[in-house]
Amino acid sequence: MPGADNQDKATRHGDALLSFGLESTHLQALHALLSELSVTAAAARLERTQPTLSKSLRRLRRHFGDPLLERAGNSYRLTAFAERLRPLVAAAVTAVDRTFAAETTFSPETSTRTFTIVSSDHGIATAGAELLLRVRSLAPGVGLRFMPVSAELLEHEDKYLRNVDGVLLPHGYLTRASSLDVHTDRWVCVVSADNQFVGDRLTRQDLERLPWIATFADQAGRPPAWRQLELLGIIRRVVAVAESFLVVPRLVRGTDAIGVVPGRVAATEGAGIRVLEFPFEVVPLIEAFWWHPVHDADPGHRWLRGVLGGQRV
Repeated sequence: MPGADNQDKATRHGDALLSFGLESTHLQALHALLSELSVTAAAARLERTQPTLSKSLRRLRRHFGDPLLERAGNSYRLTAFAERLRPLVAAAVTAVDRTFAAETTFSPETSTRTFTIVSSDHGIATAGAELLLRVRSLAPGVGLRFMPVSAELLEHEDKYLRNVDGVLLPHGYLTRASSLDVHTDRWVCVVSADNQFVGDRLTRQDLERLPWIATFADQAGRPPAWRQLELLGIIRRVVAVAESFLVVPRLVRGTDAIGVVPGRVAATEGAGIRVLEFPFEVVPLIEAFWWHPVHDADPGHRWLRGVLGGQRV
């Protein structure tokens, strides 16, 4: 299968990148090109000349045996291989930056370090927002960079976690990382306020009869409550997939569909939807901060974990 071949090829090259097989200048050029989709924009981003970036692109194409960028009308788009390579390149760049930014001590009052945190939209809206408030008050020079959850994280957990400071995700997704529980929530169902096909209480029959708005096309990204329905043998008819919990309440509005979201997400929507409990006990939603043990002794990382631990609610 071409897609599988591209994935394997990208992963092999990703291993080389993470071992710094490419010179740093070419790694930065590759990152800029895959992010900007333009030689001109990449050159401006790196403060280099356009001919210099064009030369780098030619060398990178020879190295990978792939065009990386292909013309689509008046612009460029990534090849299938480049799409798979992009998150690995981002991780490699982060690893290089982290290597040269390593500190023997950490002073939050004077530090200008940026912490990279991978998070679901729910994690950013809850734990991430509170973390930013606390960091701004304790360490005005410290920055936070939030990145979306990708398939690479779930498929290559150990390797991915080495190159970010941590991940904000509920329990049920990662298996081998160290973790710190941040807050608890619950999984709930949402339907339109005017949905006449369901009463005030859900039944198992409702869950099988109503059309579903699912979250995340990748099955591994589905919430634990969704997987619990599968274990109970409840067959759902999916009519739409959203890559975000935040939009599910808006998608069910005015339709006969149903979706599952964290309770805090449902609480922010107000009018237009009804929040319904599952007709059976559902696994709780425990939001946690996950990190690779390689960061255990890092003084800045220990400070970050302390800030996160202090925001439990």
